[in-house]
Amino acid sequence: MYSVVEREIELLLILSPDQSIPVPAKLLYRTDDPCAVRITFHVGTDTPVSWTFARDLLIEGVFRPSGQGDVRVWPSRSEGRDVVLMALSSPEGEALLSAPAVALSAWLERTLRVVPPGSEGERLGIDTALTELLTRHVSEGPWA
Repeated sequence: MYSVVEREIELLLILSPDQSIPVPAKLLYRTDDPCAVRITFHVGTDTPVSWTFARDLLIEGVFRPSGQGDVRVWPSRSEGRDVVLMALSSPEGEALLSAPAVALSAWLERTLRVVPPGSEGERLGIDTALTELLTRHVSEGPWA
């Protein structure tokens, strides 16, 4: 069984230094995929657009520039407010989005209470699976 931490949030799609449009989005964190966060954008089409990337990248991006390539995140200020900018790039296009830092940070704090930093591996069960695999391999091997 897993837990879900969700939050509806309004982001701004930055079109130019003087123009942006609001984009409703949903932040999603699931404890069965403890290293990832998902942001789903509702852009007025039948199918929402989702991006999944590392929770650590988003957490770091609240405090300092983080990421490279397809996802980059960094703190900034806009109209006197703290914001977190997210630059997303794919073969289909690029987007620069602004999220209110307070709302994003509050949601991230909720995810950290559910799965504290450094404990993600325990949720994945890698050690248990590896032990089971090695135990089975040794007991079935030619030296057993």
